[in-house]
Amino acid sequence: MEKGRLIIENAKTRRVSVCNVLDTLIIHKDRLEDLWTIVEPLSGKSVEIFADEESYKILMSLYPARLIHLAKPEDFGREFLSYKMSVRTVDTAAEAVEHIARHTSGHSEAIIAEDEEVISYFLARVDAAAVYVNASTAFTDGGEFGMGAEIGISTQKLHARGPMALEALTSYKWIVFGNGHIRT
Repeated sequence: MEKGRLIIENAKTRRVSVCNVLDTLIIHKDRLEDLWTIVEPLSGKSVEIFADEESYKILMSLYPARLIHLAKPEDFGREFLSYKMSVRTVDTAAEAVEHIARHTSGHSEAIIAEDEEVISYFLARVDAAAVYVNASTAFTDGGEFGMGAEIGISTQKLHARGPMALEALTSYKWIVFGNGHIRT
């Protein structure tokens, strides 16, 4: 739980106006009793939470009233670019992956888990430029990936995906010399 608290706080509050920031926290229903402990550091930074019904019931009497709202459908998949986020409760890892597939930007996704089977399921099925296990999405950055100065990021699958630097803007020219060479 402490690992999750630190990752979530970092992913949401390190720099709220960037594209790798946490916008939706998906929590398994069996961890709802831990939700307040997980998001409590966010209240001190005035993060507004748009919670689904299940998580709202948990947080409404614990989280500051001015910062907790019942989520609307449009609050999921929304890029807040501010001290705002949504919380969605799921019953299974498959439901979490389905939610991500429906609402993702394809940029950065993360799972905080210890169950290797669930982690493998998540990694195999989540389609994003960067997918994290037990780490903050704040790492999605060209400099952090060892590319030097980042010039952009792409969520497309061709030709560059994820953070990109100068190399991604270059094209290639193949020069082939032969002396009667043929391919058989």
